[in-house]
Amino acid sequence: MGRQWAGDEMTQDPPEPSAAPVAVGVLYRADHYGVERSGAGDARRLAELFVQELAGVLAMPASERFVYDVLLVVTELLTNANRYAPGPCLMELDGGPSGVTVTVWDSSTALPRAFPHDPTRIGGHGLEIVRRICTYVTAERVPVGKRIRALIPLPTGP
Repeated sequence: MGRQWAGDEMTQDPPEPSAAPVAVGVLYRADHYGVERSGAGDARRLAELFVQELAGVLAMPASERFVYDVLLVVTELLTNANRYAPGPCLMELDGGPSGVTVTVWDSSTALPRAFPHDPTRIGGHGLEIVRRICTYVTAERVPVGKRIRALIPLPTGP
């Protein structure tokens, strides 16, 4: 079973798949990254273009902060996949009125660990950062490894 984080709380997987958010976005992009193409820079460029395109589709401005948050989540999730999983990984971006969902699939079955907040700790802050930015983060094993999904909400107000 996987882990689910909503806000600062960690719980086990929802009892039924219907309890998890379902992607119903208006815009979708995906790309793969592997040994010959680690892709953090490529993934960030794809995500930045994706957010700009989504802003156009939704007829709303993409704030610098929102773009930054999406790029940070993409970077953290993809860096961890490249660091800890042998083989290729897949990143999906799904956007709609609720925000941008970043999904990273990789070949490792080891689920990420969420460490308690400790500013003196060196390293291990990636998931902590992602959890602070996102309203929903899940990590679950799948037949080919694991899938991590994070929802960055659209900004409300100016």
